[in-house]
Amino acid sequence: MALQSPSPHASIFGKKKKSSSPMPTAASYLSAVSEADARARAHGSTPNSTPALSLSSSVTSSSDETVLDEFGVDTNDVLSYPSTPPTSEQVFTTIHSEFGHCANESYRYTSQHRAGTPYKSYPEQDPPYYILLTTYLSYLMVICLGHIRDFFGRRFRAQNYKHLISQNGYAALNSDFDSFYTRRLKTRIDDCFSHPVTGVPGRTIVLLDRYSPDYNVTMVPTGTRTRGLNISSYNYLGFAQAKGPCADAVESSINRYGVSSCGSRLEGGTLDLHQQAEALVARFVGMEDSLISSMGFATNSTIIPALVSKGCLVISDEFNHASIRFGVRLSGANVRMFKHNDMASLESLLREVISQGQPKTHRPWKKILVIVEGLYSMEGTLANLPVIMELKKKYKFYLFVDEAHSIGALGPHGRGVADYFGLNPRSIDILMGTFTKSFGAAGGYITGSKALIDRIRVHGHSGCYAEAMSPPVLTQVIASMASIMGISPASEKASSSVLSLSKGEPSVTEMEKFPGTAPMTVLPSWMPVAPSMADGSDGYVRLRRLAFNTRYLNRGLRKLGFITYGCDDSPVVPLLLFNPGKMAVFSRLMRTRQIPIVVVVVAYPATPLVTSRVRFCLSAAHTKDDVDLVLTACDEIGDLLDLKQGSGDRWPLKEIIDRAVELVNMPELA
Repeated sequence: MALQSPSPHASIFGKKKKSSSPMPTAASYLSAVSEADARARAHGSTPNSTPALSLSSSVTSSSDETVLDEFGVDTNDVLSYPSTPPTSEQVFTTIHSEFGHCANESYRYTSQHRAGTPYKSYPEQDPPYYILLTTYLSYLMVICLGHIRDFFGRRFRAQNYKHLISQNGYAALNSDFDSFYTRRLKTRIDDCFSHPVTGVPGRTIVLLDRYSPDYNVTMVPTGTRTRGLNISSYNYLGFAQAKGPCADAVESSINRYGVSSCGSRLEGGTLDLHQQAEALVARFVGMEDSLISSMGFATNSTIIPALVSKGCLVISDEFNHASIRFGVRLSGANVRMFKHNDMASLESLLREVISQGQPKTHRPWKKILVIVEGLYSMEGTLANLPVIMELKKKYKFYLFVDEAHSIGALGPHGRGVADYFGLNPRSIDILMGTFTKSFGAAGGYITGSKALIDRIRVHGHSGCYAEAMSPPVLTQVIASMASIMGISPASEKASSSVLSLSKGEPSVTEMEKFPGTAPMTVLPSWMPVAPSMADGSDGYVRLRRLAFNTRYLNRGLRKLGFITYGCDDSPVVPLLLFNPGKMAVFSRLMRTRQIPIVVVVVAYPATPLVTSRVRFCLSAAHTKDDVDLVLTACDEIGDLLDLKQGSGDRWPLKEIIDRAVELVNMPELA
């Protein structure tokens, strides 16, 4: 079976070529685009969707394919235009390699839970017993052969084991047992991890090629580059761009403030941008107040100790992120875990801990805090928030929702898991999220009531020890959120309430029904505002494109026969590989196709031992053709590696591609 799909067209994905011709002038460049546009019109076609991965056009002659090349433009890294240049009816403000051009309104969907129906993820399927047996045997072989090699290696190649052997009175630098997994499994597939990249991690990504002369112990760069389709970044809404309204706003911020946190400041050592960003974040998620932090991991690990302490109880989902676990340990509170997303397990645990009280003394708990994630990035599942809210009313606990992956990526308005389920966000006590995924920035936030946020400002560690967010990052947060919300002129009364957020007066979120638009007064006066940002059309298109892509890939993989986890609307799609040896093969086969596809493979200890997987991270930047390409590659590689172990009705690949819109809009996957 051929693993590389042939293409009659020249691909924009390939090794970087050096151009001997000088860079064209702007006038000649635009003239070339105009000529190509005119020739495309002569064929009477105005495409709704631009083909994903080819510079040559199916509607232009071969002589037209070199219109942009004749000026010496390196199309791999400079232009990366779609097959047919956009016509005057299609005005794109993005580079095709960063954000795919797609004007076909059929390839849109709204991410929203159907009211009145219980939430449930697609049922997890177990593979045949021979898959599980061979997976366990493969780990057993690695362990046995690894220990045999260590036994003889210590005696005959002691130089290679210096870091594991006590010498000169010093203990071994590394533990033999602790480093066994890294040395005997991870190193063998290390070429699949930590691949150096350059440029914007948008729809495509540029890999810096490398090879290893010593079985992945060291990596040597070759000096060449490869552009591949990027299905590996948390760029959910496609805001990781070097061109567009957000990039223009960030450029203006750099011109005004520079790249550091120094600049014009208000009283208390706080930039005006910090206050504006916190006011906008609170309004975006529908809370009274917010506090931003320069690091997402630190948001959890430094804020949780300010919420709970000794004598309190934290009830945590067993799959919660490491930052949550670390924060709970720092707090000194007791912790109990319940089975992942199992509401019966959660209620049973609540009954037990409330009736028994604190250990030994059996006194009532000072506080019970339940912590869940909105979207679990390893599983693709959503927190069953409607049921959790019913339990909250019944058992009177506090609820903390980590929306690192769900904020911006779920819901008809992009406001996260509460928006997805149609719940009032203020019925949740604490909403946490990060800016590193959907917003293309850095850092995190915590939102809640004003009294709660005021306490966290005083008692949270991040305010004392963490550095402030820099102006360009803050501007990216503000611009991307404004693109999703849309911008409306604000009255003088609303203006005063926004800026007096820290003085205890009502915020704008109390004056307008959630979800609302971003008042102009919240935004920096110097920030350029594009029309697509002002009317919210930019964010609206991104949300609906992401929803279509995620639902299409999720359902397409299941119809091909793969076992996947999670919700249909999750932008993270885990495809189960099971056998650890298949991780490296799958990753390498995807990366070395004629059109490279960059993916992330994950295994133990990040997942249970036998559930190694590949995680596809979808983006609004991807086009339907990009998802077709991923499905085609998975179909071919899945047959080769015997990965199609799922049950249920199967469709051939061509039928899935042809009936994509119908597949996405099915209420339930048959």
